[in-house]
Amino acid sequence: MKLGQWIGLIAIVLSLYILWQIREVLLLMFAAVVLATTLNRLAKRFQSSGMKRGFAVLLSVAIFFAGIIGFFWLIVPPFAQQFQELTYRVPQGLGRFNSWLDTLRTRIPSELLPYIPDLNSLIQQAQPFVNRLLGNSFAFVSSSLEVVLKVLLVLVLTGMLLANPVAYRKVFVRLFPSFYRRRVEGILNKCEISLGGWVTGAVIAMGVVGLMSVVGLSILHVKAALALGVLAGFLNLIPNLGPTMSVIPAMAIALLDEPWKAIAVLILYFIIQQTESNFITPIVMAHQVSLLPAVTLISQLFFVTFFGFLGLFLALPLTVVAKIWVQEVLIKDVLDQWGHHQQETEFVIVSKYPEVDDPWTTETSAIDKEQPIDNILSKD
Repeated sequence: MKLGQWIGLIAIVLSLYILWQIREVLLLMFAAVVLATTLNRLAKRFQSSGMKRGFAVLLSVAIFFAGIIGFFWLIVPPFAQQFQELTYRVPQGLGRFNSWLDTLRTRIPSELLPYIPDLNSLIQQAQPFVNRLLGNSFAFVSSSLEVVLKVLLVLVLTGMLLANPVAYRKVFVRLFPSFYRRRVEGILNKCEISLGGWVTGAVIAMGVVGLMSVVGLSILHVKAALALGVLAGFLNLIPNLGPTMSVIPAMAIALLDEPWKAIAVLILYFIIQQTESNFITPIVMAHQVSLLPAVTLISQLFFVTFFGFLGLFLALPLTVVAKIWVQEVLIKDVLDQWGHHQQETEFVIVSKYPEVDDPWTTETSAIDKEQPIDNILSKD
């Protein structure tokens, strides 16, 4: 390799290393891009009805913040009340369970006593874990402050992108060679359409899951049904893992009333998720985003491994954008054109030296595909 090639290779390696070190910042920037794209599409809807750009943007931002405030207003107060009830109801349940085990010990043969779990020993085994959890309370507080700062950073970046999206888009396009910039514009348009379609489908699925959860929990007379339904709809944005995360608080609150309610809640959430995954999502996402289930799961595992919870939350939009870039750049512009250029080269060589009299020559078939043999012979 020449000196210039070595310098280019070293520059690429250093660039990849720097990008890896700032991967969390890049992920926050991507979150701001997704949010700004969604609000920009909503603003364009308002502009199409005759509203000016400034008022359309302000209305979109107001709707967004109203949704956030409404979410926390519906979720936080009921959960705080139920959590206080859990703090004294859970020890009562554990005591009742321990007394039931003591009664069971008196009625079973002595040979089976070693196989009956002792609640006190389980509590002693769990004590180190509890101490470790309490000892990390300051770390939890500091991480919470870090989350708040990251959220503020995303909101500030979203506002900057939303104020003048065309200027930032031109800056990104100019990072590519001049001959490829028009192609990048087309890819960005496809990414914008796909992200908008994903947001639309996700909001519809989220609303349906939340409504079904509220109705089902209300029928079962589970406390804080509205808050649990809103939480279930919000966590539905995380495929595969979100439903599991949403069923845990619902079952915990149902246990405060009757044990059978917890089982009923589990069955209810299973039915809702089966309905959502087999009927709602295929219908809603059919013309929006097409991703294989295995690709979705693999992308979640990949992004949560390298980027944490934020990567899990943004795994699907990241996969949607990555799919478009891989399909347009790697497949269409590189791999498909690779074979095309090779066929053109072979055709030029064959056209120059046609072997029409030899039946074993494979180049003859290549000539037949392009033009008749008589035309080639007449040219010679």
